[in-house]
Amino acid sequence: MNLFIGVINIITYLINTMLKRILLCTCTFFSAASFTPAVAQNVYKKVTDGIIVKLSKKSAQDAGLLRLQVISDKIIHVTATPESSFSTSKSLMAIDGAKSPVSWSVVQKGNQLLLSTSSVIAHVLLPQGTVSFTDKANKLILGESADRTFVPVSNNGESSYHIVQSFNSPADEAIYGLGQHQNGIVNFKNQHLELFQNNTEVAVPFLVSSKNYGILWDNYSLTKFGDSRDYQSISELKLFAADGSEGWLTATYAKKTDSAAVFVQRPESNIDYSFLEDMKNFPQGYKLGEGKVSWTGSIASAYTGSHQFWLKYAGYVKIWIDGKLLADRWRQGWNPGTAVLNVDLIKDKKYPIKIEWLPDADESFIALKWLSPLSREQQNKYAFDSESGNQLNYYFVYGKNADDIISGYRTITGKAVIMPKWAMGLWQSRERYKTQDEVLNTVKEFRRRQIPLDNIVEDWSYWKEDQWGSQEFDESRFPDPAGMISTLHDEYHTHFMISVWAKFYEGIESYKYFDKNGWLYKRNIANRQRDWIGKGYFSTFYDAYNPKAREAFWGLMNKKLYTKGVDAWWMDASEPDITSNLNIQSRKDFMNPTYLGSSTQYFNAFPLQNAKGIYEGQRGTNPNERVFLLTRSAYGGLQRYAAATWSGDIAARWDDMKNQIPAGINFALSGIPYWTMDIGGFAVEHRYEQPNEKDLAEWREQITRWYQFGSFVPLFRVHGQFPYREIYNVAPENHPAYQSMLYYDKLRYRLMPYIYSLAGMAYHHDYTLMRGLIMDYGQDENVKNIADEYLFGTALLINPVYKYHATNRSIYLPKGNGWYNLYDGEYTAGGQTITADAPYDRIPVYVKEGSIIPFGPEIQYTGEKPADPVTLYVYTGKDAEFTIYEDEGINYNYEKGAFSTIQLTYNEAKKTLTIGDRKGSFANMISSKKFKVVWVSKNKAVPLQFELNNKQQVKYDGKKVILKF
Repeated sequence: MNLFIGVINIITYLINTMLKRILLCTCTFFSAASFTPAVAQNVYKKVTDGIIVKLSKKSAQDAGLLRLQVISDKIIHVTATPESSFSTSKSLMAIDGAKSPVSWSVVQKGNQLLLSTSSVIAHVLLPQGTVSFTDKANKLILGESADRTFVPVSNNGESSYHIVQSFNSPADEAIYGLGQHQNGIVNFKNQHLELFQNNTEVAVPFLVSSKNYGILWDNYSLTKFGDSRDYQSISELKLFAADGSEGWLTATYAKKTDSAAVFVQRPESNIDYSFLEDMKNFPQGYKLGEGKVSWTGSIASAYTGSHQFWLKYAGYVKIWIDGKLLADRWRQGWNPGTAVLNVDLIKDKKYPIKIEWLPDADESFIALKWLSPLSREQQNKYAFDSESGNQLNYYFVYGKNADDIISGYRTITGKAVIMPKWAMGLWQSRERYKTQDEVLNTVKEFRRRQIPLDNIVEDWSYWKEDQWGSQEFDESRFPDPAGMISTLHDEYHTHFMISVWAKFYEGIESYKYFDKNGWLYKRNIANRQRDWIGKGYFSTFYDAYNPKAREAFWGLMNKKLYTKGVDAWWMDASEPDITSNLNIQSRKDFMNPTYLGSSTQYFNAFPLQNAKGIYEGQRGTNPNERVFLLTRSAYGGLQRYAAATWSGDIAARWDDMKNQIPAGINFALSGIPYWTMDIGGFAVEHRYEQPNEKDLAEWREQITRWYQFGSFVPLFRVHGQFPYREIYNVAPENHPAYQSMLYYDKLRYRLMPYIYSLAGMAYHHDYTLMRGLIMDYGQDENVKNIADEYLFGTALLINPVYKYHATNRSIYLPKGNGWYNLYDGEYTAGGQTITADAPYDRIPVYVKEGSIIPFGPEIQYTGEKPADPVTLYVYTGKDAEFTIYEDEGINYNYEKGAFSTIQLTYNEAKKTLTIGDRKGSFANMISSKKFKVVWVSKNKAVPLQFELNNKQQVKYDGKKVILKF
């Protein structure tokens, strides 16, 4: 018995000891981890491509499920939902393409889940599910802030969520991309940005950070980015009238020709005439088109710091605050512009304000709103704030530089297909060629004058006035469109692009067919809203979200246009702009319902779906010819549909020209490589329509400067309203404007081996042609906010001139290498700001030390002859390399490996240039060519002259050649 009792005691002791140890370990674990008992080891489930985490919800606005999917070693897909399961809706931006197997692991450590790849670690903080990303050394790359919210909303009877996700952002971070915007800003840190499709504004919800990451926000609704607060009415400031009375500004409505002839003077505390519906708020009986309006008085703020004022305007407007002129702008009446003005104010201090406005028409627009200074906490965050979505959905992309990040974006959304080679040449366009003879005679004149040209563009209204959407030519003005296009092709070696709108007039045959099948938006028809053509017609757009409607739309284009020989498509008003100058809610109403759901949820994706239908339609009809689209709007993934974007119906003012530089830079940093603009601006001030001598001189100088700039963007395109934009219509042949434009046109064609190689790189290596300085000089803090310089390809630093009468401009030469003047070959050290010469006929262009630029022979169109001989300008001082890329230029055989590359390598230490073995081949490739080599060095400046006789020459038959400097 004693033995038995002893054994029992021993067993009891051991059990108690073990229980104490278990309890001690458990208490220590939870105490150290600051865990609630709800967090357990089975809080997540491992699935094929990642993990699903069950979260602790405190309210209906919290996520209950979080999912992390591994797309690549550098890309993590994050989704979260308040629902009990994830949405199965298919992404419109992301592709399903086969993903390479990725090695990854997950482990729970304390209150964190760590999902690791070979490049990044995603940390999930439990129980709330906040996600952060570090590199393998555990250095923070990006972290969500804890204020993720889901607010239930209903749109068109469809339930979804208003979704907000904030991210922490250090003070020294810079943010780029996010589409194309006209505010003149290149770095969107601490800016308020609205991502919605509008004429001149393009939403692409992809950003690139100076901290070496990107975010693709997979949502299609109207989204606010950055400082996501709504702009406030100026009535939220303290206002004082001209006589000192508190509570309003003094608004004076007078005659344009006589300021003393006052129609009415009244108090106004809210300047917001933003949309058509607001026109009724102007004084009854006052004709804006004949008027001059002013607002005077003073303002005071409850805050000290930098205030952001947002101005919307049509017509002429000037704003002074505290006696300083902050804005002097003009925009055509039917297409208002916007500007952002940053003003430092001291709390409670009164500042005089004066606004002068000359409306451009009886329907004209003006608004002034503001944002108070950001708090320190707000300055260290940014947010995506979307009106509608089924779940939070974004992709985190890590990269060693911007190119790496953009490559990740294209892994998610698709390759940037190569445009036809002819698209890299000059496009001539105007609003508009009204007859067949005008088209043919224009091209004939280009060829007679030997002005290089590849593409002529037919803008809208080639149809009969009441037949919009028929896609049929008006035979009275275009009696033989097929014959016209055949002549352009065969006699003039010129391609033909045509404007196609997703728009239909009520009653025409194509309208009836689409209406019968339920493929049209009908609200505009029901509203009996007329458009602006002739007497005005009832119209609407087709539902591009419907796959059957997309097929039918291409079928109409194919039958009526493609069979006649049309080469390319200009997809205008692709926002869609059913009726201009409506408020956002009205625009959404006019699109309801879409095939996929409410227009609120799918508002921004129309241009993507529209392009999809045409690209897939033409490739299905003729797989052997490259598709080419030009579209006024874009969205994430557009690059996979052979689509380029232009900056819309911008105005022809110096400020507007300047704003195109950051607009193009950020569009390229949004992952879509092909961008262009209306060289010369689309709409001109009335003073240019019948100009006096002074105004004509300014017009000629402005379009010359714009043309110089435009020759160094991915697509070289001239377009606009009267005055006509053909070189010979701008100025006579002996004028410096004519001579300069001809010089840059010919230079563009000389650069074709360089430009087309960049296009090859964009497809094969996810390269970007138009490059913000942050892309190649991210370690140089001086470049973060430079909005008026960029690199065109690997070698050329482009510095447009955007001031009237300027003959020089300030330029920052990035550090890390020296820079050669393109024209005279003179060398200047990098890391400094210089004043560069900019005579009327030239803009400053510099070449990076350690560059090789291939120039081709002088040609009149891209397909005139092969690039032979090729002149290689070698800019010594550092090692250099460049790969010449060639393919057939017109088909998709490059996707099957039908292309060739020649690697050029310069070794500074050995002073040798190696022309490597040709790799690959394609049909009709020339087997041998001549290379001419021009050496440029710090001690030997060599001008850019293709007629130089002292070039080193070599015959190349595809085998490696080494040349000595």
